[in-house]
Amino acid sequence: MEILNHELVPEHEIISEKEKEELLKKYGISLKQLPRILSSDPAISHLNCKPGDVIKIKRKSEVAGETIYYRVVIKG
Repeated sequence: MEILNHELVPEHEIISEKEKEELLKKYGISLKQLPRILSSDPAISHLNCKPGDVIKIKRKSEVAGETIYYRVVIKG
């Protein structure tokens, strides 16, 4: 898990089903419209994700402070 401790690897977490529903409703999108991330991606392999889970990624930015991205997990 050394890769997870690197300063350039942002924080990843699985959001709850309720948060997922709120996210999709807020943006008026479906799960298929979210960018994808493979379940085998080293940054999330420790989270035991399953296809359909949504990952919240928090990235630090010198300009914006912190930015949040979302990805849907696909098999891989």
